[in-house]
Amino acid sequence: MEDQKRIKIKALLALASLSEEIVVKGWVRTKRGSKNAVFIAMNDGSTIHNIQVVADPELFGEDLLKRISTGASIAVTGLWVASLGSGQTQELQAKAIKVLGEANPETYPLQPKRHSLEFLREIAHLRPRTNTMGAILRVRHAVAFAIHQFFNEKGFFYFNSPLLTTSDAEGAGETFKVTTLNLEKIPLDEGGKVDYREDFFEKETNLTVSGQLEGELAALALSEIYTFGPTFRAENSNTTRHLAEFWMVEPEMAFYDLKDNMDLAEEMLKYLVKYTLDHCLDDLTFLEKREIEEQKNKPLVERSEQPLLDRLRGILADDFERISYTEAFQILRNSKPNKKKKFQFPIDTWGADLQSEHERFLVEKYFKKSVIIYDYPKDIKSFYMRLNDDNKTVGAMDVLFPGIGEIIGGSQREERLDVLTERMEEKQIPAAEMDWFLDTRRFGTVEHSGFGLGFERMILFLTGMSNIRDVIPFPRTPGNCEY
Repeated sequence: MEDQKRIKIKALLALASLSEEIVVKGWVRTKRGSKNAVFIAMNDGSTIHNIQVVADPELFGEDLLKRISTGASIAVTGLWVASLGSGQTQELQAKAIKVLGEANPETYPLQPKRHSLEFLREIAHLRPRTNTMGAILRVRHAVAFAIHQFFNEKGFFYFNSPLLTTSDAEGAGETFKVTTLNLEKIPLDEGGKVDYREDFFEKETNLTVSGQLEGELAALALSEIYTFGPTFRAENSNTTRHLAEFWMVEPEMAFYDLKDNMDLAEEMLKYLVKYTLDHCLDDLTFLEKREIEEQKNKPLVERSEQPLLDRLRGILADDFERISYTEAFQILRNSKPNKKKKFQFPIDTWGADLQSEHERFLVEKYFKKSVIIYDYPKDIKSFYMRLNDDNKTVGAMDVLFPGIGEIIGGSQREERLDVLTERMEEKQIPAAEMDWFLDTRRFGTVEHSGFGLGFERMILFLTGMSNIRDVIPFPRTPGNCEY
């Protein structure tokens, strides 16, 4: 058995019967049998599909077969032949079986029954072995690969922005502090404040909330770049849409205006959806069936109107609707849910920040397709977004998806030094600390734009999952940082 090369189950399922013996290694999902034959469902993570191993009890003996239980890892040498049973066309006729690692049925938590997603979060170290998490992780991989491929094909450069930074890109203050100071004996300066001169970096440092500002620096030299990495936000939010550690895709492009920015965002999203449909159809089909089963227990109003695959194909079928914030505001203010006070956050004055319920109404009820809203009120957007001629709005844009709401946020960046410094004063962003950022406007400034795609929100949409904690291997949320 050791001399033969292992074949992955995904590759094996693509083959017809083989005359020579092969070796397959993986984990036991189920085992059933009789005196004449034992049937083992086996999976190695390469595909959603199991293979059936057929073992002769007389050949292997009771002692060995007892050690083969759900969760155990095994190596099987055998022949890949046509199956006489129902449920599969091929099966592996075992000639030799080796138990690589046993799994005690009394203590192994993933027995062959339905487990709740809440329970699986408690055993995140084992949940990749489930069909659901296995499918999600394969989709995550495919989408991450597609992101790099998309930008590479367009001539963008992958730029590594820092995870440790002294800037807070949004100015929101929800950052994780990074320090080597002795927290039991914190050094204080003359004014009684923490003396960061004693710290490792000799100044206050945090984990990044965005690679955008550093990405802008690179775009103003290389023209078109993208960052793709983890970001961190210390927002005490226990919702199904928030994580403390999450991944962001953030392209920044010199010589792009707001329309160019919207065009790129729409092109990228369609590319990612198409790539996933083309390369993950088996996993998506499984996840669609899973979603249909889950929705049977939900109230009608919470159920999705379309199956998962139809929702994904719908993204490809239509151009995204593009409307200004002012148009969106008027639609929402005059809508039935608003007039009947069905919205949790009523829309009555221009300048109100749009909530998820408003975004989903526009996408799912009003336009029935993806929407890009642009030209938001300046007071509800960040300091770096380009001020429009009306002096009331900025060249911001958000892409809204069904079931998700905002999936991308971006803008044309403010390239005019005088306007940018005024906006920083308004937002109380200390100019002295951002002098390096202002240099890009002092020396060879150009119009430029960029956006951020929340990677986990994209995976939420593609998989039909309802909680963002189920689309990342190890979710970091308030009070939860296991492993």
